[in-house]
Amino acid sequence: MRADMDKIVSLSDGDSTEELQKYLSSLTDDQVKVCPLLTGSPPSSTEGSNRRLLVYQHCIPLCESGDLQPEVASDIIGLLMLETHTLSGPSLAQLASIFVEAIKVGKMGSGKSLELFPTVLTALAACEALSYGKGELSGEEYKKQFYLYIMYLCLPDFRDVPLSSEELQFLVEKVLRMFIKLDLQEIPPLVYQLLLLSAKGCKKQILDGIISYFKEQDLCQEEEQKSLDLEVQSIPQDQLRYVEGTTILHIVFAVRLDHELGREFLKNFKTSYVDLCPFSIALLLSVARIQRYEEQVFEVLKGGIIKSFKDEQLQQGSKFLQDLIPGHCRVAQMILDTVKNSVFGWDHVTQGLVQLGFFLMDTFGPKPGPFGKTSEGSVTVARTPTQQACKLGGQVLLQGFKIHEPIRGEILEQVLNRLVTKTASPVNHYLELFSDIVVSAPMILLESSSKVTETFDHLSYLPLATVQGLLKAVQPLLKVSMSLKDALILVLRKAMFSSQLDGRKSAVTGFLLLLKNFKVLGSLASSQCSQAISSSQIQVDVHSRYNSAANEAFCLEILSSLRRCLGQQADVRLMLYEGFYDVLRRNSQLASSIMQTLCSHLRRYYEPEQDLLPPMKLEPCITAHGDQVFLQEPLVLCLHCTNFVSVFFDDDEEEEEQEGYQSELQTILDSMTRRMIKSELEDFELDKSAEFSMGSSVGVKNNIYAVLVMGVYEVLMEYNFIKADYSKTRFEELLELFNRYHKLSEILKEKSGKGRVPSNKTPRSLLSLGFISTLLTVLFRDSTQSKEEALSVLRSSGEFLRYAVNVAVQKIQQLEETGHTDGPDGQNPDRTFRFLCDMTSVLMWRYTNIPSVVEDPGKKEKRSSLSHLCLEGLLKIFTTCQQRYPDKMAQLLSNMDIAEDDADKDNGSVTEMNYFYIRQFQRTLFSQLSGGEEEFNSKEAQLLVNILSVLSRQLKPSSQQFVQMITWTVKICKETSFEDSAFSKGLLSLLFSLHVLYKSPVSLLLELCQDIHSQLGDIDQDVEVEKQFHFAIVNMKTASTVALLVLSQVDRVLDEVDWLIARKKSHTAAAKSQDPIEKAMTLQLGTLLTALNELIQTALLPGTCTITLLRELSRTYTILTTLVKYYIQVCTSQHRALPARFEKLVKLSGSHLTPQCYSFITYAQVAYQLLLLCKLIKLQLLDKTNSSSSRKGAKLLRETKAIPNLIFSIEQYEKYLITLSKKSKVNLMQYMKLSTSRDFRINAATLDAALQEQDDGEETTESQETQEPKQKKRKQ
Repeated sequence: MRADMDKIVSLSDGDSTEELQKYLSSLTDDQVKVCPLLTGSPPSSTEGSNRRLLVYQHCIPLCESGDLQPEVASDIIGLLMLETHTLSGPSLAQLASIFVEAIKVGKMGSGKSLELFPTVLTALAACEALSYGKGELSGEEYKKQFYLYIMYLCLPDFRDVPLSSEELQFLVEKVLRMFIKLDLQEIPPLVYQLLLLSAKGCKKQILDGIISYFKEQDLCQEEEQKSLDLEVQSIPQDQLRYVEGTTILHIVFAVRLDHELGREFLKNFKTSYVDLCPFSIALLLSVARIQRYEEQVFEVLKGGIIKSFKDEQLQQGSKFLQDLIPGHCRVAQMILDTVKNSVFGWDHVTQGLVQLGFFLMDTFGPKPGPFGKTSEGSVTVARTPTQQACKLGGQVLLQGFKIHEPIRGEILEQVLNRLVTKTASPVNHYLELFSDIVVSAPMILLESSSKVTETFDHLSYLPLATVQGLLKAVQPLLKVSMSLKDALILVLRKAMFSSQLDGRKSAVTGFLLLLKNFKVLGSLASSQCSQAISSSQIQVDVHSRYNSAANEAFCLEILSSLRRCLGQQADVRLMLYEGFYDVLRRNSQLASSIMQTLCSHLRRYYEPEQDLLPPMKLEPCITAHGDQVFLQEPLVLCLHCTNFVSVFFDDDEEEEEQEGYQSELQTILDSMTRRMIKSELEDFELDKSAEFSMGSSVGVKNNIYAVLVMGVYEVLMEYNFIKADYSKTRFEELLELFNRYHKLSEILKEKSGKGRVPSNKTPRSLLSLGFISTLLTVLFRDSTQSKEEALSVLRSSGEFLRYAVNVAVQKIQQLEETGHTDGPDGQNPDRTFRFLCDMTSVLMWRYTNIPSVVEDPGKKEKRSSLSHLCLEGLLKIFTTCQQRYPDKMAQLLSNMDIAEDDADKDNGSVTEMNYFYIRQFQRTLFSQLSGGEEEFNSKEAQLLVNILSVLSRQLKPSSQQFVQMITWTVKICKETSFEDSAFSKGLLSLLFSLHVLYKSPVSLLLELCQDIHSQLGDIDQDVEVEKQFHFAIVNMKTASTVALLVLSQVDRVLDEVDWLIARKKSHTAAAKSQDPIEKAMTLQLGTLLTALNELIQTALLPGTCTITLLRELSRTYTILTTLVKYYIQVCTSQHRALPARFEKLVKLSGSHLTPQCYSFITYAQVAYQLLLLCKLIKLQLLDKTNSSSSRKGAKLLRETKAIPNLIFSIEQYEKYLITLSKKSKVNLMQYMKLSTSRDFRINAATLDAALQEQDDGEETTESQETQEPKQKKRKQ
């Protein structure tokens, strides 16, 4: 072999090329040929260099051909790599071109020779200069030209190539740009190679590029789905989702190995949620499986979700923002899209979705109120961002439960665990989720019935609201699962004997729910079973095992258990009586058994002797423990429930037993009516001489007696009304009962209000909402001739009419606050809404047809008139409907009667119908305002404004009616000059709420500020203010109130500008020289500064108004500082010139606002020092307690802190203006005047001297006062 090599070297040195070729062809070992050839071809000579290039050109295709053994090919490539650095620059360039061409045409077979390519490029980069085209390039620049051609195949090999940051960025950009040209299936391998390359750098660029690509693909997919014209999708959805899933796995794997990549990935989403998309959310949830990133990922998602909801709320409430930024990034919809996409085998995402759902529900769920109390009634519509985030968590879990079978068990278990463990917090959101789960997949829950049974074991320890919600949710399952029902009954029976009161109440709740849902006659109605159960096995189970006879026996067994409750505490009995209402509505065949139970119980408290007064035994109804007196028997509810049961007998007279109970009950109630009318208050020991103080046991007992007696009167009134059949005699008896009720009610109000102003609030009534609705209709709308004589008895009593409307208002308020009312049908939302519709029609007719001026002529009463009460009822109905029945507002309005003269109006459109009633209330308000200030009823006018405010929310801001509403409101504000602060506040609040949905209110604020300045005068008494009369509603008495409203709107405008600046800061790269957002921000602030300039020259009274103005000024300068910082950032990153508008804004702030600010500060400081001095003198004269004097003085001092805060904000603004001036090369400080150095501390010596002049004899007191704050510091 050595001889062969020497021979080749000698022939290479000679002149005969043919002999060399002939000898080489005779050899069989390729490696023997290559080594001596290179040795015999010195790179210093041109011929040797060319020969070396020929060797490389021959060996590269030879190694790729596959004719050589792998070991031989590796040896040759290794030998060539060692000699590469000896090649000349042109040879290296030619060699690199050969590689690129081979890659381009696909001649690289085994790819073995590609190991040589990085070495060639490295050697090429070391060359000083190479000819390229008509010029020259350095080796480094020449090397870059090859990247475009090699990026498809050679990424793995580039891990070994030393690349500069510019080269790496160039390569990554080219690869990412070619994504859209590649087939979808080629993307995951390329992503994998890019992630390997990210170890060298460009991590953010690589991740952004991958996410942007899939974001665009998702958008294209979404557009194709919306377009009905495309029958065939360009990219199949399932294929795209599978590729996305594979890509997510690649990225998660890379993040596990490279934590720097993970940090860069999360950093991208911490600053802004705008970059989020379904793919990036899925990626985040997958990364959350890595423990070190779990907490960070959920914090990022939580921040993005809540910020998205807040931004959406801000945009929806401002037409200015809607016009400026039309679109909105809906993170909630993206997350739901991620849940939907995860059905395509994204198992690595599902666990993160479960965690996210519970994280949102735990974090943003309802919180306990003061002292651990929870608000009654769940919120119908999620309005606040936190409520929306909580609802989103529930939607994620529900959709995940429907789609992914493997996670169902975990979701169910975690929901049930939270219901059991979160006893101190409200769990309404989890109950709603559990109910939806039951509806979605009853079969799955039956398979997991053991988990539900375990939850039943904790029932007696759970809060009552949780028990009610849980049992209501599982009702559909109880009808189809015998084992589940038996387990529940066993738990309820044990709870009935629980030592805890809540446990027994839970048992009553459970038994009543069972009675409601197991009908005695017939099979289960479809309306009773709220979920769709498709399994034929379950259908057979329902009809075969639970027939009528079985249900009857089951219900009677439960009733026998419930009879034990009649001997327990009042709370338990109360629940039982109230529960019987709904049981009878749903299961009327149990009326006989319930009647038997109630009648036998009622006899204990009924006096059978007809001549004895009173007819009720009240002593057994109370119990005493020591000095404390408690209600033992809620007799009134028992009586009311018994009366309600009797209604069912009127429609069902099949059994003699029922007729007997009916007859007995009527006898009892008739006797009670007759004897209660005869009874005087002295018979109950409840006359005016009785004690009603809640501080003594006798007073408590008398209060309980009074409530019981009043309740009996109400029950008998309802009974007599139902049984009267419009009999005049019956109605006269009813009125006698009411007169006694009213007399006792007045005594109770007078006695309970002793020592303070007597309350006009009606005691909580037992009358049902349905009865009140019927009563109002009869009293105000029934014009039947045959009923006229009887109804005239009731209509003749003004007190009775007031009582009926008062109770209606009380019931509506209870519905608004809790979502339900007392009595029959109070828990039924559909029937409750029907009653609301009926009452709305009656109250509207009563208010519009009988003017308040004709009521009680010549009688001036402090209490509200009947028309005023009707109006208050209408306002509460509209508010309740908007809150509890948001989708039924149009239905409510359509049930209201239209006046005859307007009967031809088009009532088909919801907006038209809504605006029709708005016009009616507008006319009423206008007539109020036209009558002069003497006849002006402020309370009624305020109610009318509030009703207009509620109804105007139903108008679309883009509608013509909305514009007309604004025009009318502006006109009223400009023409009304009543000196009524409360009315002015309501009317201007309505104007502002409308105006922000129409356009920006800054011009309106400017006019109002000019009016306020004109009315209150200038801080400089020598200056005469030009009289401005834009709005007549601004006058001397209302100016301060208007100023506070204006400042609240200023704060809102500043919020919007602050939001826009923050948005611009996160998108500085996209900013243009003529940016519309920057222009809008500057114009808003410019008008706002002009308005504030008017206010700070106004002689406002020291107090809330002045403090609020100082705070808003401070905030204004803070926002200006933020804007300056934004332009500093722009100048630093983009080297862009400052807009001319911004310079004008700075000039405005420096020449107009800041100097006036200092004048106002001086004015406010002097005013507060005088006020503080007067307060302290007054406290010294009146108070003997020095500590209280110090506290009140300290409060006043704390309020004056707004002054130094404002000065600090001004100085910060000027500080950053100096920085911006240097960055932008524009002298912005030329508009600023040097501020005055000042000391804001109150001079204690001067204050002490003034106090000594007032009272020389209290030197000791003064010294104690000055030492008091020191004592407080020591305590701290």
